[in-house]
Amino acid sequence: MRLQDPASFGSLLSTLLLVLLAPSLSSAFYLPGVAPTSYKPKSRVPLNVNHLTPSMSVKDNQLHSAFAFDYYHPAFHFCRPEGGPKSVSESLGSILFGDRIYTSPFELHMAENETCKALCEEKKFDQRSAKFINRRIWQSFNLNWLIDGLPAGQRILDPITNTVFYSHGFSLGSIVDEKPQLNNHFDIQIDYHKANSGDLRVVGVLVSPSSRKGSKNLGDGKADCGDDSEPLILVETGETPVTWTYSVTWVPSATPWATRWDKYLHVVDPKIHWFSLINSAVIVVFLTGMVAMILLRALRKDIARYNRLDQLNLDDLSGTSAAIEDGVQEDSGWKLVHGDVFRSPKYPLLLSVFLGNGAQLFVMTAITIFFALLGFLSPSSRGSLGTLVVIVYTLFGFVGGYVSSRVYKSFGGEAWKQNIALTPLMVPGIVFSVFFFLNLFLWAKQSSGAVPFTTMLVIVAIWFVISVPLSFLGSWVGFKQPAIQAPVRTNQIPRQIPPSAGYLRPIPSMLLVGILPFGAIFVELYFIMNSIWTSKFYYMFGFLFICYGLMIITCAAVTILMVYFLLCSENYHWHWRAFFTAGASALYVFANALLYWISKLSFGSATSGVLYVGYSALISFLFFILTGTIGFFASWGFVQKIYGSIKID
Repeated sequence: MRLQDPASFGSLLSTLLLVLLAPSLSSAFYLPGVAPTSYKPKSRVPLNVNHLTPSMSVKDNQLHSAFAFDYYHPAFHFCRPEGGPKSVSESLGSILFGDRIYTSPFELHMAENETCKALCEEKKFDQRSAKFINRRIWQSFNLNWLIDGLPAGQRILDPITNTVFYSHGFSLGSIVDEKPQLNNHFDIQIDYHKANSGDLRVVGVLVSPSSRKGSKNLGDGKADCGDDSEPLILVETGETPVTWTYSVTWVPSATPWATRWDKYLHVVDPKIHWFSLINSAVIVVFLTGMVAMILLRALRKDIARYNRLDQLNLDDLSGTSAAIEDGVQEDSGWKLVHGDVFRSPKYPLLLSVFLGNGAQLFVMTAITIFFALLGFLSPSSRGSLGTLVVIVYTLFGFVGGYVSSRVYKSFGGEAWKQNIALTPLMVPGIVFSVFFFLNLFLWAKQSSGAVPFTTMLVIVAIWFVISVPLSFLGSWVGFKQPAIQAPVRTNQIPRQIPPSAGYLRPIPSMLLVGILPFGAIFVELYFIMNSIWTSKFYYMFGFLFICYGLMIITCAAVTILMVYFLLCSENYHWHWRAFFTAGASALYVFANALLYWISKLSFGSATSGVLYVGYSALISFLFFILTGTIGFFASWGFVQKIYGSIKID
């Protein structure tokens, strides 16, 4: 078969990328049924406040904390609304990702400017609060406000593309001459668009914070905001009076409501992003193609030779021992282990449980990325990604139970009760235990990222009420199905395995094969990690969709190749080797996380390091289960195919 011209192949690949990325590049697609909120002139526009999050430091471009804090944490002394702040209803995913949204005392009225208003009476910052806030300023913490679902940010110029975009959040303070200055005055600019119906809609929010020591409350909501010539510095040896003030400016905008997120969704250096992705895609596609061609050519020759030898009558040969030895010598390699290759592996129960959970993860990941690709996970719906992940993984407990039981039955397992119980409990139990353990550190630090205990109970209830019964049902259906039959009989006495070559030993083979699936996703993995730890939106699901597909193809191809070499060396213990070899890419994911820590993070406490390593290990473990499952089933199908293609007496 003749390969296409490289130019035409590149054109085809670029067209495919554009088609797949179109939904992610368009910000005008929103969930059906989500309607814009319209306001009349002078009607009240609520300003809600979210948690304070760390950001990359301007000085060294590193993240210095892994904790977020509630807006109304006592040490911040932010003004509270009358009657106290009220919690704004949030989705399950929003809570899991650390959002803590409350009402605020800010009074905003549509298209009505306000000049220098005081939020509340003067606040006194004691020594402990001053130290706490100064440390947060040194760590580059950001305030996060929400107006009509839009984050309040600051206008930023991208020096590479010369495009202006809005950041997510704005700084708590700044460092000038090695002294932390607290921002206590906020100039709020709100862009609004007039619809055809005459209604007004919010399409942009900008905040310019400043530090003003001379601000004073004059009573009746009025204030003297002073100026920023003398900044406000919290004294750590005594009390510091602080007055919180703000101004509001409404600016008409031609930006329609449907595209208001375009200013917030910004790709840093898109050319490098595109180049890296296309480069990885081309390398992976050609690598997989070469592996497939080599494998198919070798297998075709092997199968033809084996079938020809079966039809050859050795008695018709010349009778010389050399000819007989030559004929017997031809019958070597992977055919010699046909009586052992379908022998049940060690610890079949554990492997089947891993495979069931891996299949469940595979379906969940595929469906989540697909819905995100279509635009159903718009950033306007906070926490929709986390909510969808929990719901889909829970509902597809049936898949996990079914796959685990069928695999276990095909392995000849008899402890079916343990299989039914462990499939929905073991892997989720490990994940939940680690998550709960790490959550204790967040509780101890009074971080807003700590998942409330009641939410933990809700997750456990959802799991045991919905997912576990579905998994039991899937296991029951799976055990009712006939076992997957091997195309050849298994010998009663196991064959002796000769010593393996160096690269076929477990550790070298895992390190060699595991790096290839990681190579398909490492570029996108950097952007995902950057979004997670710097509290930014990740929305390039078109890129992620392509990377996920490349990872699946690469996992399957390289694991099949390694299993083929393993069988050719007369080693029939391929089950766990296939799982671990493909799953070894998780080692590179974890190593990449450590490299990201060294290059981009500079935590000031050991607790932040424990959290980072813990969550990275948890993600790597799930990635290990996912990729290991892909490699195993690809290898199982391959082994079934090749041994079903030869004639065995």
